[in-house]
Amino acid sequence: MLLELFIADFAIIDQVRLQFTPAFNVLTGETGAGKSIMIDALGMLRGERSDPSFVRAGSNQARVEGIFTLADRPDILPILAEYGLDGADDDQIILTREIHGASGRSVARINGRAVSSAVLREIGGRLVDIHGQNDSQTLFNVRTHAEMLDRYAGVVADREQLSQQVIAVEAVRSQITTLRNAEARRIDRIEELTFLVEELTNAKLIAGEETTLTSERSLLQNSAKITGMVDTMYRLLRTGTPASERRTATRSIVDSLDDVANVLSELLRLDPSLAALNEQTLEVRYRLDDVIEGVRSYRDRLEFEPGRLEIIEDRLAELRDLAKKYRAADAAELLERLTNASEELETLHYSAEHIAELVQQEQQLLASIGIAAAELSSRRRQAGDELAERIAAAMADLAMPHVKFHVQLSQRPDPQGVLIHERHLAFDRTGIDQIEFLLSPNPGEPLKPLAKIASGGESARLLLAMKSILSAVDSVPTLVFDEVDVGVGGRAGHVVGEKLWGISDAHQVLCITHLPQVAAFGDCHFAIAKQVVNQRTQTFVHPLSEQERIEELAAMLDGTPVSEASRRSASAMLERAANYKLATSNS
Repeated sequence: MLLELFIADFAIIDQVRLQFTPAFNVLTGETGAGKSIMIDALGMLRGERSDPSFVRAGSNQARVEGIFTLADRPDILPILAEYGLDGADDDQIILTREIHGASGRSVARINGRAVSSAVLREIGGRLVDIHGQNDSQTLFNVRTHAEMLDRYAGVVADREQLSQQVIAVEAVRSQITTLRNAEARRIDRIEELTFLVEELTNAKLIAGEETTLTSERSLLQNSAKITGMVDTMYRLLRTGTPASERRTATRSIVDSLDDVANVLSELLRLDPSLAALNEQTLEVRYRLDDVIEGVRSYRDRLEFEPGRLEIIEDRLAELRDLAKKYRAADAAELLERLTNASEELETLHYSAEHIAELVQQEQQLLASIGIAAAELSSRRRQAGDELAERIAAAMADLAMPHVKFHVQLSQRPDPQGVLIHERHLAFDRTGIDQIEFLLSPNPGEPLKPLAKIASGGESARLLLAMKSILSAVDSVPTLVFDEVDVGVGGRAGHVVGEKLWGISDAHQVLCITHLPQVAAFGDCHFAIAKQVVNQRTQTFVHPLSEQERIEELAAMLDGTPVSEASRRSASAMLERAANYKLATSNS
């Protein structure tokens, strides 16, 4: 509920601060006084599009701020918490919109924290709903009729559950279509993948095989040289070279090092300070034995298989050909291709079986949708009959006693639809029904779509009748009506006041009206006036006392200057409204 509204430098409003009652608040004023500006300001708190022209001439920015109580909307608290907007006072929330004149940009805030326009729309839309003269156009839009009926029938949650089932069957059907369209391509792909898997499997690939083979090939290509070099190392280390192989024989490194050790041992007896050097020499001798053993072991392992080099060359050529054919860098990538192809092949082999499973799943979902859609349609039909009776009665109250209103539910056959009562019917996420409101305003006229029949006055009254009936299921706490009484007058105007006041039993209502009969029902009455101050036009809004209300209603009845007769009529109008409200409250 809107507790307080503050407007500054907005259009021709300098500064206004209003405090509203929780019931029926009316705002009246002459044409051009600025009543529509109030609607624009409230629209800013709902996240509607701003306009630089909203900034008062000579000001840098316009500001609109609304303080709301959340006592009637505790469901908003989790949303505020989700956006980190919960404050110390969980009972109230402050919505603010600033519009900068230079840039045209606007800044939205909730509880003092900047938020996006989308967040403001989500929160503000749950707190305030504005219904204007143009809202009657929504009655002409067939797509809104289903939403209105479902809200009245209390089946919105059931429709959402049905919608989830329809989304599921749409996904299943999409998969089936994709798989069936790909059937021819699937067969070709299976052949292609089967050949690839067989060829790469038969190749018996090993990751890193090229590196190993390349190293082995290098050894084989240099086998004679390697053998000679190893033999030379061993002779130098261990045996030395006999005189028959050289002009003079050479001793091995081992023999030479042994001679060094023997001499050093003799020296040690003469000079004990050589003990450390002697130890180092002995250690070198022992390590030399390890080196000799390593060379000998390597020499013994050197076995070069005849024909092995040719085998390696053939294998490397095979790997190069496969890599080029399948656009791979090496055996590791070829193995990855093999794995992926095997998995895809398994999926393709499974697709026929998968289609059968999906078809079965589709049938199960369609059966479930059929049951839910039939139940939803039945409840809609029952609620539609009841709604039609209540709207006809409300229209009779609004001086249209001969109106016939009908909620038409129709279905369309579809071979791919759901089976209900031995008929296959088309369906979508809202069910099987095409819902349209029909109207016959005069006796003897057939029922026709609203857009083809309803006049401006009729549509305004129909909108009011709908709102008065649907208000009980409307969760938005504050409803704003902007001259929805257009085209209405006389006794019907009094009934409009009754209807709007009745809505305020479940909602806070703010109503801008030009009818004194409606204004008389206000629990709080604000007058909107335009004045010139210091050669600047300004709009002022102030609450009226009881005597001021009489003057305002009298002026609305007969214009100014106000006559005593119009004052008496205004007083009688207020008294009649008060008596109706008292009688209704006590009943």
